[in-house]
Amino acid sequence: YSEKPGHNFSLNATFAHIQPDDYDALVIPGGRAPEYIRLNPDVLQVVRHFAQANKPIAAICHGAQLLAAADIIEGKRCTAYPACAPEVTRAGGIFVEVPVHEAVVDGNLVTAPAWPAHPRWLAEFLKVLGTRIEHAELATV
Repeated sequence: YSEKPGHNFSLNATFAHIQPDDYDALVIPGGRAPEYIRLNPDVLQVVRHFAQANKPIAAICHGAQLLAAADIIEGKRCTAYPACAPEVTRAGGIFVEVPVHEAVVDGNLVTAPAWPAHPRWLAEFLKVLGTRIEHAELATV
């Protein structure tokens, strides 16, 4: 993998102003952002809110760094980008090594190691959310 610039867009909210009760689920993308935003106490509080409220959380790649920093993965099975495995285990999580295109589900937590898992990760998260998509061509996803 290589690091590339992301998409520029205007921010219209701050983590301090987010009302987690207004949201049904949390998606934590990967990349380098989790490494930095895990230092923000407001971000950690948002993540903790979703865990304490037993709301669905999906994290991929380095997103596990936020889960670990928020201390919400103790005893939970999860996966992440392999370089994040030590952080997951130090936080009490059970790191599960899976192929790069797979996902791990533990209750309301859905995790995946990297972008090739997007189809499986999102399909599993949709199941956790109670969504059902039916189409013959999707039977193999």
